[in-house]
Amino acid sequence: MKKILGAPKSIRELFTGVKYSIHYYQREYQWERKQIEELIEDLTGEFLEYYSDDHERQEVEKYGHYFMGSVVLTEDENAIIDGQQRLTSLALLLIYLTLNLKDEHDKAEVLNLIHSQKYGKTTFNINVEERNECLESILDGKEFELNNRPESVKNIWNRYNDIKSLMIDAVSEQALPYFKDWIIDNVQFIRIEAQTEQDAHKIFVSMNDRGLSLTATEMLKGYLLSEIADDNERQKANELWKNKILELKALGKEQESDCIKTWLRSQYAVTIRERKKNAQQGDFDKISNAFHKWVRENSLHIGLQRSNDFNRFVQKEFILFADTYIRIFRYSNNLTAGFEHVFYNANRNFTLQPLLILAAITPTDSKETVDKKIRTVSCFLDQFISIRIFNFKTLDYSAMTYAMFTYAKKVRRNTLPDLSKFLTKEIANYEFKLSGINSFNLNGWTKRYMLHQLARLTHFVEKQSGRDTKFETYVDRWIKNPYDIEHVISDHYRRYKDEYESEESFQNHRNMFGALVLLPQDINRSLNDSNYDKKLDKYYSQNLLAASLNEKTFKNNPHFLKFIEAGKLKMVAVPSFKKAVIKERQSVYLELAKLIWDVKKINEFSL
Repeated sequence: MKKILGAPKSIRELFTGVKYSIHYYQREYQWERKQIEELIEDLTGEFLEYYSDDHERQEVEKYGHYFMGSVVLTEDENAIIDGQQRLTSLALLLIYLTLNLKDEHDKAEVLNLIHSQKYGKTTFNINVEERNECLESILDGKEFELNNRPESVKNIWNRYNDIKSLMIDAVSEQALPYFKDWIIDNVQFIRIEAQTEQDAHKIFVSMNDRGLSLTATEMLKGYLLSEIADDNERQKANELWKNKILELKALGKEQESDCIKTWLRSQYAVTIRERKKNAQQGDFDKISNAFHKWVRENSLHIGLQRSNDFNRFVQKEFILFADTYIRIFRYSNNLTAGFEHVFYNANRNFTLQPLLILAAITPTDSKETVDKKIRTVSCFLDQFISIRIFNFKTLDYSAMTYAMFTYAKKVRRNTLPDLSKFLTKEIANYEFKLSGINSFNLNGWTKRYMLHQLARLTHFVEKQSGRDTKFETYVDRWIKNPYDIEHVISDHYRRYKDEYESEESFQNHRNMFGALVLLPQDINRSLNDSNYDKKLDKYYSQNLLAASLNEKTFKNNPHFLKFIEAGKLKMVAVPSFKKAVIKERQSVYLELAKLIWDVKKINEFSL
């Protein structure tokens, strides 16, 4: 092996005047939302440690630095051998900054770190041909068709949208230029450069295989097993732990450590770091950074004193909570009868759900009780999430972490009746209400949730009217002809200018919740420029929420009519979709929402 070169580099230095390649045999870009959440949480949390609204831009130079680890590159081709997950994610963050900074000089500064142009051709600084169209669509603000795309391309599109949703609430518009300065000059890597690709691979193998440090999971296992005195029990505990960890690993990257963190936080953490300057880390944060060390230091608080305590902790408690975590994971990814709310919450990317569910469980709970607690907590979260959405309130991970941890401490090991009573009271007394629907509309923030919320109403009407439709079909973006949000009023102001005082008023009204339905993508696009009367005929053959605009739906449809009567709904046909109708339709959607998210449902699972 020839001489190895290594040096600290800022993001500005890493991405200026360099074109990186990723060889075809490298793994795909595989980061999931949780990795992006952690990245944004870490970066914004570190930045906000130093930032103040009264700072001048120049003071950013004095802010602390953040270390992102090492990247391994070849000198000859600048091929990324190790580090492409982080570099790709940071490139997506740079794109977000470019699109959201107001100052043109700031935009240009960041754009130079993303791509360059020569002879009219754009070349991205991480230059992978199959990704270019996706990245160009993001930069141009265009829609991008994901069907039949490589895994990396799909993940890049989805992770950018995750970054966009997380950053909206994480850093204010005023602070964004400061954050940009800090990111490109104060966030650093160690750039390790090998003179040949072969040498680079040797370095990568050496860093990852030889003398590999034990993981936190392995160190926790070692500590717990070492405290079990009986050889047979220790061996039994070892087998149970090993098999369960393998089962967790099969779920995906780092799921075994995520499970342990969630379990310890939900059951034992008492404190959490406040989001303010110089705040001290709490249990919640220490568990994230080194849970094996936290358990050792807090063994008495956890109740680990004698050999039997450690044996019980592994063989009973760990197995119960790991099994429950696995079930939550599976319910989150597959709509399962009886556990639908778990899927609903996960579908809106609410990743803190396992924390609150596990908090409510007692180690001695029966499977029946655990099932009921999963249903109770997930039903509460569904209502909590929906109410916040309808009132334009953030569900951002960093903003919700403190609130969910506070709830977790309050429901920790509750009996089922106490759990139901507490959560029902929380929704009933919540400062925000479903009545927020009266002003709910489609905008840049609600777009990420609108498909789901419309799908809930659509599926509810269909199910209550005796139709066998599947909710997951309405929200699945990977099927051949997915559902899209349909504006009942076409985007042609001139057709409606006699009814609306301005184009702004027109756009506000056509984006109201009550002026939206769901249609299959092909039909939605075919009706794009159509007048309402032509749309009405098409609506009749679609789902009942859309079809309810057509008077023919109210004839020879006894189950649908019975549903309307039972729910005392003012759902009527709309032969002409005038401005006044939108308010009426909005009211119908509110009444449907009250049936779907009825606070009394939280209590049903404790019976």
